[in-house]
Amino acid sequence: MSQFVSNIEPNIIDDEMVQKAIEEKCPEDLGDLARREIINWKVVTELQLSFKSILQIDNLWPLENLTKLQLDNNVIEKIEGLQSLVHLVWLDLSFNNIEVIEGLDTLVKLQDLSLYSNRISKIEHMDTLQELQIFSVGKNNLTILEDVVYLRRLKSLRTLNLSGNPFCREEHYTLFVVAHLPNLVYLDFKLVRDSMVRFLHSLLGKSGSSILQSLCFVALRAGSLQKSGSQKHTTAFVEYLNGSFLFDSLYEADREAAKLAFLPGVEDLLQAYPSWFVSVCGNLCNYGLEEYEKREAEVSKFYKRYHEILAVNQEESKRIISDFNSRNQRRLDELHQAGSGDLAEREGAQGEEEIHQLWDALMTLEALVSNDLEELLQDFKRSIDVIASTFTENIQGIYPFHTFSLTMFCTFNQCRDLENEHHEKLRKIVIATQEKLDMDPFDESLPEDVQRLFEDKNTIVNIINMAHSIRLRKIDKRENDMLCNIYQW
Repeated sequence: MSQFVSNIEPNIIDDEMVQKAIEEKCPEDLGDLARREIINWKVVTELQLSFKSILQIDNLWPLENLTKLQLDNNVIEKIEGLQSLVHLVWLDLSFNNIEVIEGLDTLVKLQDLSLYSNRISKIEHMDTLQELQIFSVGKNNLTILEDVVYLRRLKSLRTLNLSGNPFCREEHYTLFVVAHLPNLVYLDFKLVRDSMVRFLHSLLGKSGSSILQSLCFVALRAGSLQKSGSQKHTTAFVEYLNGSFLFDSLYEADREAAKLAFLPGVEDLLQAYPSWFVSVCGNLCNYGLEEYEKREAEVSKFYKRYHEILAVNQEESKRIISDFNSRNQRRLDELHQAGSGDLAEREGAQGEEEIHQLWDALMTLEALVSNDLEELLQDFKRSIDVIASTFTENIQGIYPFHTFSLTMFCTFNQCRDLENEHHEKLRKIVIATQEKLDMDPFDESLPEDVQRLFEDKNTIVNIINMAHSIRLRKIDKRENDMLCNIYQW
């Protein structure tokens, strides 16, 4: 219970409190007795119970036709006792001690809900409020920005206030909310820019991927997390490419590979192949990390320029308004000293003209900043498109003779070429061994289990071909995973 509660006597809504509140709304020229006689609770549509030290909501069930209810500035700890108020359109529970959003399931006609300044830590239990257009849950204890995504299910929501919550301090808070709630018109008492919405939606394309997997993935994580090596590799889409992880995965289920190592020449072959393969993967990893740094720099540059534009606009707006206020104050001082009606009329006309000039100046600034941001967003999208497409082209080896030196050694095509070359050499050794065993079936230079592999020529050839196909598919999958990640980004 809050400190405020400890200093007062908390109340529960009872008939007397409701009766008194209804009477206060009746015409003042009616006597007390007359007011009591004409009141029919079923015809009451509005009720105000603000500043009543209410701790518990109760005894409202007779007000079945209520459409507007004010319970703000009390000490209410739980949303309850509203089940029968199915016609409610407007509900104000701001400035209370509520911790959980609940008890609203039957209020399907609710259009305006205020839970401002409570103790709520999670947005939940609002699925039935499909008519809700205005929702204020500012100045609460909301810390997880991703919880805002819950509000996507409220298709009629147009005005949202989240200001004053801990997650509002995150650098990319506004972009995240606008991206996930594309139907918003006002956010935190400010008009949502059409240009920002169009830009964010352009990143989605026709695939319908979540914006969290594109811009906001970077927005929420790129500038705020101190990544460890593995985290950085994951964000750069090169996880499992450093070291021998990918190569080891190629052979983890190949039981025959160890047996074939006993064949003459295979041991030497297996000495060169892993080192070359791991080297290619290492170069791929390094290239991916370099591209990651480029993306990070581009995003950082975007937000730096974004804040610069806003700062310049705000400073210029402040200067214009300050100049206007100074001139207006001088005009008022002169009028006060002169006391002349003619002067007052002239100064009034001049003041009206300056107000129009102030309006024009501010609207001009607004148009300029809108154009600057629109241009910034388009430039950013073009830059990101180039970075992403260049990255995918290089790792696929679409342009194998690209001037970038690492590309010659860091494509998945290079991995496939190494695997194909290794397979061809191994196949020749196997065929030569098969021919040797055909000539001398009693050759005991090979272990018995290896000799059993050569009992049938087709069997051993099928075994090594199948293992080769599996390894190629694993390389293809790693490439596809990398491409999917960059496409989503």
